[in-house]
Amino acid sequence: MRNRMLLIPLLAISACAAQPTGPTVAVMPAPGKTMAEFQGEQSQCKQFANQETAGAADQANFRQIGTAAIGTVLGGGLGAAIGQGRGAAIGAATGALGGTVLGAGPAAQAGQGIQYRYDVAYTQCMATYGNQVPGQPRVASR
Repeated sequence: MRNRMLLIPLLAISACAAQPTGPTVAVMPAPGKTMAEFQGEQSQCKQFANQETAGAADQANFRQIGTAAIGTVLGGGLGAAIGQGRGAAIGAATGALGGTVLGAGPAAQAGQGIQYRYDVAYTQCMATYGNQVPGQPRVASR
C-alpha cells in the first residue's frame, strides 16, 4: 500500500509542462519558393519560437513543485498535531499527494499556453517570409 501511495505523486508530476518540440500549425511555402528555402525559413522560425518561450515550462514546473512542497509541509504539520510521529508521516504523504495533484492541472494548462505562444511566434515569423499561414492574410516576402 505504501509503495502505491509513493507512485501517485510521481505520476502526477509526470503531467508537467514541457517545452514545445515544434509547431502545431501547418504552414505552406509561398508559391514559387523552393523546398530548401522553405526548410531554412522553418528552421529559423522554430529557433525564434523556442527563444520566445524559453524558460516558460521550467517556471510552470517550479510552481507545481512548490505547490507539492507546501502541501507536504502543511500535511506534515497537521498530521503531527493530530497523531504525533506516525500522523506526521501520513499527513506529509497526504499533503504531498494533494499538493501535487493540485499543481498538475495548472501545469498542464501552462503547457497548452506555452504551445500557443510558440505557435504564434512561429506563424508570425513564417508569415514575414511570405509563407502561407492558415487564417492569416498573405504578407509580401522580405
